[in-house]
Amino acid sequence: MGRLVALALLSGACLAAPVGAEHARGASAHARELAARFNKDKHKVRDKPGEHLEVFVEVRGEPAARRNAAEYSGSYESDPNYALDLRVAADGSAEGRGTEPAPGGPRRFTLRDARVSGATLTGTKVYEDDATERLEAVFLDLTVRHSPTGAGTTQFGLGVVFDPPKAAGDGLELNRLFYALERQGR
Repeated sequence: MGRLVALALLSGACLAAPVGAEHARGASAHARELAARFNKDKHKVRDKPGEHLEVFVEVRGEPAARRNAAEYSGSYESDPNYALDLRVAADGSAEGRGTEPAPGGPRRFTLRDARVSGATLTGTKVYEDDATERLEAVFLDLTVRHSPTGAGTTQFGLGVVFDPPKAAGDGLELNRLFYALERQGR
């Protein structure tokens, strides 16, 4: 009986929730899903006579939503030498230009119809040869720890998800790229 009452209350609450709140929860869940693609765990121990080698790396991405979308404006850079200059208005509209991996070296693009919603950035990348590709990214705080007991270091930036993966030369394929904020802009 108590379960039935709880179910009725829950369904009533769902019906009463404003449409905007439901959209915000969905966008937030999607931002968390994108940020989780940057998570990584590695812990290996190797013991030999007289030698103990331990490697620990933990990477965690958390969406970094800002109250004012314009706070995302700035110059972002990733390793190795890809850049993104982004200007975001308070209403969430965005424009920018950047570079990303390609087999022949960095490929340049400009953003078209770009929009920030919560911590996500979507839009269309337009390349110099007029080819286009969808952009899906999340603003996140990326924390890297090299010790199970250490606090690690956290860096704010933009995590871009490539689907399909990008060929970066030397047979390397990337399915994500983190652009760290280098300089805040307005």
